[in-house]
Amino acid sequence: MPLHVKILGSNSASFAHNRHHTSQLLQIQDQYFLIDCGEGTQMQFKRYGIKFSKIDHIFISHLHGDHYYGLIGLLSTMHLYGRVKPLILVGPPGLIEIISVQLRYSETHLNFPIEYIEWVPNEYQLIFENEKLTVHTLPLDHRVPCSGYLFKEKPKKRRLNKVFLPDRLPPNEIQLLKNGEDVYDDQGKLRYANAEVTLPPNRQLSYAFCSDTKYKPGLLNWISQTDLLYHEATFMEDMRERAENTFHTTASQAAQLALDAGVGRLLIGHFSTRYKNLDPVLREATSVFKPTSLAVEGQVFTINDHGEHG
Repeated sequence: MPLHVKILGSNSASFAHNRHHTSQLLQIQDQYFLIDCGEGTQMQFKRYGIKFSKIDHIFISHLHGDHYYGLIGLLSTMHLYGRVKPLILVGPPGLIEIISVQLRYSETHLNFPIEYIEWVPNEYQLIFENEKLTVHTLPLDHRVPCSGYLFKEKPKKRRLNKVFLPDRLPPNEIQLLKNGEDVYDDQGKLRYANAEVTLPPNRQLSYAFCSDTKYKPGLLNWISQTDLLYHEATFMEDMRERAENTFHTTASQAAQLALDAGVGRLLIGHFSTRYKNLDPVLREATSVFKPTSLAVEGQVFTINDHGEHG
């Protein structure tokens, strides 16, 4: 199945030029992951027809307001809509305390449990894992503890070549073939040779989300060959000193990182409010790394099993 990233917000600091604060919805297979939750995120849910009930995992990059001020409102709405299934919330030290204080003083007792997972600053860490994928933290260089996230599918099973198989197979035989094993009958006679009736597994897809950070070449150690990379590009190159002083990155720096990492495609976002027209920002990035796109709100970026981008 393809990997999809839907952009809900792509501005830095404040709402401007009809651009909202950082927030993205990542779909891998049948699972949905909300990455950052700036103010207005749940309004973007409504705008783009996203169901609150689909979100079982939320990942917060750091505790600057434009990346998490929408979180308590979203949790409250989930509560009011009658959610009872658990929610996994991943984020930096202090996030648990912030949410707990707001719930306590509003005398809100959520109908659903939250499993808090707190990462360790400045570490590349396996922070989440299930049967389908792993998520590692990507230590970034910002004014407060900040982490990106690397989402990567686990190795997939082999695919059945239905040209050489009957329409219906017992579930146990399907499982054996997908696991790369041959199938034998009760007398030990070979029924299906795996190499003859299956196809290689689809590729493992990957997505790296790099939130607010100075230009950090050290990220190459972890994001090399990633299918799709999102990286902040708050400023253009003529503002490099400003980017350095505020712990941010320029568009050309983000593109250079993508080029050096050999990623499949780059998305840039977290745009400064000084840029109403983003075309110059995109031109700067594509002059270094051609397969670059702006993280425009409402757009969906797709990576399929053949590594193709849409």
